[in-house]
Amino acid sequence: MVGLLFIIFIILIGFIFLLSFVPVGLWISAAAAGVRVGLGTLIGMRLRRVPPVKIVNPQIKAVKAGVPTSIDNLEAHYLAGGNVDRVVNALIAAQRADIPLEFERAAAIDLAGRDVLQAVQMSVNPKVIETPKVAAVAKDGIEVIAKARVTVRANIDRLVGGAGEETIIARVGEGIVTTVGSSETHKLVLENPDLISQTVLEKGLDSGTAFEILSIDIADVDIGRNIGAQLQTDQAEADKRIAQAKAEERRVMGIAREQEMKAAVQEMRAKVVESEAEVPKALAEAMRTGKIGVMDYYNLKNLVADTDMRESISKMGKPENQADFGDDKKK
Repeated sequence: MVGLLFIIFIILIGFIFLLSFVPVGLWISAAAAGVRVGLGTLIGMRLRRVPPVKIVNPQIKAVKAGVPTSIDNLEAHYLAGGNVDRVVNALIAAQRADIPLEFERAAAIDLAGRDVLQAVQMSVNPKVIETPKVAAVAKDGIEVIAKARVTVRANIDRLVGGAGEETIIARVGEGIVTTVGSSETHKLVLENPDLISQTVLEKGLDSGTAFEILSIDIADVDIGRNIGAQLQTDQAEADKRIAQAKAEERRVMGIAREQEMKAAVQEMRAKVVESEAEVPKALAEAMRTGKIGVMDYYNLKNLVADTDMRESISKMGKPENQADFGDDKKK
């Protein structure tokens, strides 16, 4: 009796283990939904460490929606690191929206890191991308600050390898800068902001991106700084500083030249003093050699004294500054 109970216990334990390893309930649900999947396939998923519920439930959903998929394709996509449930939902949404989308392309988009379901939804319901404020300067030097709203629709064929929203925003900003920069005055931009939209749309900015631009609307246009006047002011200030530097250079050169002239005058005065010091020597030598006599020497001194007296008398009627100038000149 004890042995029979032990055998029954072992059989019960084995049955519970079998139920935990083989998802019989999932197999019954799949069979009731018309999805043909064998118990061996489910056991194989367990052995490959693939949760059967993440494969069978999306397959049931796809069969009910009439989307052609297979267990093997879903399992292969899961093993590749993809999101099986999201891919199946995208296929169902694309079928309902009459958008041609095959499983291979949807799986490729999902493995590329993009949300394929969001892409399908964006194809049905376009998305509005708002650009940051873009500052541009018209030809008259006035800064114009514009902000745009870009309505885009996902391009399923270019989702793999196509540029994202950042590229769209950058290209639209470039188009705004180009349009404003080519305008003669900022008033033209304020009067016709749709010129920006037309110019940007004509450039085909959605080329090479994962989106298709439907429209570009200018949401806000403001006037910024007077860049032209500021540049002219800065240039005038720079010219002023250059002129001041040149004037200072000329002043310093003049001072240096003046000092050089003063040094030259002192040098010439030193030479005059040196030459005057030679006069007594020459007189003494002339007297020793008999070229001049004592009377000639006294006559020369009288002549010098008479000359000094005449100069003193001539300065008596002149202003003091002129007299000083004459004295300095004599010195």
